[in-house]
Amino acid sequence: MAPLKQLNFITGNKNKLAEVRAILGSVIHVDSQAIEVPEIQGTVEEIAKDKCRRAAEAIRGPVLTEDTALEFHALKGLPGPYIKSFLDALGHEGLNRMLDSFDVKTAEAVCTFAFSEGPGSEPILFQGRTKGAIVRPRGPANFGWDPIFEYQGKTYAEMDKDEKNQISHRYKALVKLQAWLTRERS
Repeated sequence: MAPLKQLNFITGNKNKLAEVRAILGSVIHVDSQAIEVPEIQGTVEEIAKDKCRRAAEAIRGPVLTEDTALEFHALKGLPGPYIKSFLDALGHEGLNRMLDSFDVKTAEAVCTFAFSEGPGSEPILFQGRTKGAIVRPRGPANFGWDPIFEYQGKTYAEMDKDEKNQISHRYKALVKLQAWLTRERS
């Protein structure tokens, strides 16, 4: 593989782009493209690989894609990779109500980055996980399910960006990606 000078991150989400740039910016230039690719149903890993393959085909070059899941332990991992659809349909309070009849409110935030060198190249996965709990919404509601995911007493929404970028599922996945990029580029 030729040394990468920049990553083409496939996202239309400016918050995700800002987090990725904040964490990877010292290692590689991160560019962004917003393209729509259909998502299959499956495990977090199957969805991430398929999305990455489709994005590489669409732009005919190297890509980085990201998928996020929120796994409720009481629901054996649901909503998982379908969290965006659940959040859109139910909102923060609806997600909370899903757990009202359960004693267990623990959850795991999962972030999976997939990198492909281009069309026909098998994606490489970098995954991070953060264990926490589902709580009633606290903090600004401007970034997905951040107001209901609590880690060590604070929701992601209550944390400032630097604090979140040191402990989040996305951070943990990006640290793995950053280490891989450093090895590949040296």
